[in-house]
Amino acid sequence: MSDLPVLGAALIVDTLETHRTLMLDKPRDLELQDFCSAEVLNGDWTPLVERAKKLLDGHQGRLGIHGPFWGFSISAADVDIREVVKKRLLQGLEVCEALGGTQMVLHSPYSTWDYNNLDLYANARARKIEVCHLTMKDAVRRAEDIGCEIVIENIEDKDPHARIELAESFGSSSVKISIDTGHAHYAHGVTGAPPVDYYVKAAGNALRHVHLQDADGYADRHWALGEGTINWHSVFGALSELDSDPRLIIELRDHSELPASIANMAALGLAQ
Repeated sequence: MSDLPVLGAALIVDTLETHRTLMLDKPRDLELQDFCSAEVLNGDWTPLVERAKKLLDGHQGRLGIHGPFWGFSISAADVDIREVVKKRLLQGLEVCEALGGTQMVLHSPYSTWDYNNLDLYANARARKIEVCHLTMKDAVRRAEDIGCEIVIENIEDKDPHARIELAESFGSSSVKISIDTGHAHYAHGVTGAPPVDYYVKAAGNALRHVHLQDADGYADRHWALGEGTINWHSVFGALSELDSDPRLIIELRDHSELPASIANMAALGLAQ
C-alpha cells in the first residue's frame, strides 16, 4: 500500500473543512475551487484564503487552485475580451500566491470543431497558438515569478497532442499539462477520440496534474471513481510509467463521495 500513489482532491473551502481529517491523514494534494468565478475574484477573497490557510495547518500535500474559466477561452481573438481574460488569469495567480499554492488549472482552448477545421485554413494552428500567447504571456511571466505552474486541462479535446504543442510553445517550466479523465472518456465515447490512457501517454512527463472522475463516455458526470466505465487499470498503468509526479486530484460533483472513491481505488490495488 505504501508504494501506491496517494490521491488528492478538488474541494471548496466548506468541503475541505468536512474532509479535513482525510486530507491530512496522508500527503494528499489539494485543489481549491472557490476561485473560478468573476464574482469571487472581483470581490474581497482574502477572508476565504485566510480560512483555507487555517484549515490547512498540518497539510503535507501540494496546494493549487482551479483558475477562472467561466465564459471565456484562453484563445481570445477579440482584443477587448482578451484584456478581460488577461485580468482574470492574473487575479487567479494573485489568489494562488496568497494561498501559497504552486499550481493553477486552466481550460484548453481546443474544441471538437477545431479538430475538424483547423487544417482547413492556412496557418490556423499557428494562429491559435499565437492568440493564446497574446492572452497568456503576462500570466506565464507572473507564474514564473511566483513559482507556480499553469496546467492546461483537456475539455473538448479530441486530439490529445494539440494541447501539448501549445504548452511546449511557451518554452516555460511554468506551463504544463493537465488531464481530466472524464473529459477524455467523453471525447472517446462521443467524438471518437482515443481512450483515457492514450491521453496520459501523449502527455508523458509534461503531465503535472490529473482530474480523476468517473463517467459513462457520454457526459461530464464527475461520478465517484469506480461507478462509471473508465478502465482504471489502464489509466494508473500509464501513470505509473511517468517520472513527472502529477497531482492526482479526485474531482467529484458530490464531494461526499470522496472517501468511497479512495476506498474503491484502494480495493483495486491502484492507489491510496
